[in-house]
Amino acid sequence: MASVTVKHLWKEYGDQVVLENLNLHVADREFVTIIGASGCGKTTFLRMLLGVEQPTKGQLLIDGQPVPAEPGPDRGIVFQRYSLFPHLSVLDNLMLGLEFSGSRWLGKLFGARRREALEKAESLLEAIGLHTARDKYPSQLSGGMQQRLSIAQSVIREPKILLLDEPFGALDPGITADMHEIILRLWQANRMTIFMITHDLKESFQLGTRLLVFDKRRHDPHAPERYGATVTYDIPLNRKKHTAPTPALTAELVR
Repeated sequence: MASVTVKHLWKEYGDQVVLENLNLHVADREFVTIIGASGCGKTTFLRMLLGVEQPTKGQLLIDGQPVPAEPGPDRGIVFQRYSLFPHLSVLDNLMLGLEFSGSRWLGKLFGARRREALEKAESLLEAIGLHTARDKYPSQLSGGMQQRLSIAQSVIREPKILLLDEPFGALDPGITADMHEIILRLWQANRMTIFMITHDLKESFQLGTRLLVFDKRRHDPHAPERYGATVTYDIPLNRKKHTAPTPALTAELVR
């Protein structure tokens, strides 16, 4: 299970209000896409789910419990920039998380446990189309291949929640379409709850089961930092059969 509950959540940095009074409940295995103007707190919200930022006020709960004040194996994250170790091969990049989680002090697995980890890593590489590149280094991979490996790093430990911060923003359209198929397969196979930030409205409707729009309800031109963003639209989606937003709503969503 990986449900997320947000109750009267605020995030402030000194006098700057970033998020104000967020309230929502996300059920287990939802795929939530998030859009909104730059600087409206989308990444801050993901960082709070990850545990590297703490709410100023209110509650942020996973399965009814407060989010731990540090990242954990139950939450994986993928950024737009690839988080790969350049001195490790594709396979070793993928094995690293399994080895540290299975052997915290040595960071190395041996015998049957290593064989099991290798089998798991090889299987995931096959699933994302990187098995033939298993012995290459990140610098030898294309941008799309590097992002596939970054996603695999985040899901190999089977997190309950996967956080995606514009993971496909720097990729070509053809590669992005392939990545969409991969992330949907991994979502269904691993039964994760996903939160994904995107600036592509079409992408948000294609992938998500639910769309959240972050924006400010209140503005003060004399004190622009006085008010924060909140969820202004919460739209349930059906990826297989849904209607496109009206032109008026589209203009409002991407404002």
